[in-house]
Amino acid sequence: QVQLVESGGGLVQAGGSLRLSCVASGIIFSDNLMGWYRQAPGKQRELVARITPGGSTNYADSVKDRFTISRVNGQSTIYLQMNSLKPEDTAVYYCHAVQMALHHLPNLGSWGQGTQVTVSS
Repeated sequence: QVQLVESGGGLVQAGGSLRLSCVASGIIFSDNLMGWYRQAPGKQRELVARITPGGSTNYADSVKDRFTISRVNGQSTIYLQMNSLKPEDTAVYYCHAVQMALHHLPNLGSWGQGTQVTVSS
């Protein structure tokens, strides 16, 4: 059974920082493309950042140069360091895992329960 457990969300003022964590179990972590998505009220879920087993990353344009995704394969954990947070970053953030062979089909992956990030102005 796949489990992705997020932590680290909360309330922060604009310009502040937060670090999200996601611990995975029930998957072969080193075979999975890991990512963070977010969903704001009334909006569709969107990709924030992804990281391959080898450490290659890509980011949404809106978070480039502010957010950093990383992974520790030996701990089956990924992180999202979020700096210079803006009110528009307010959303529920979800951890995502999908086998690399299915990277083009994210809907076939697994999701965490989500963690709320609220940025006040």
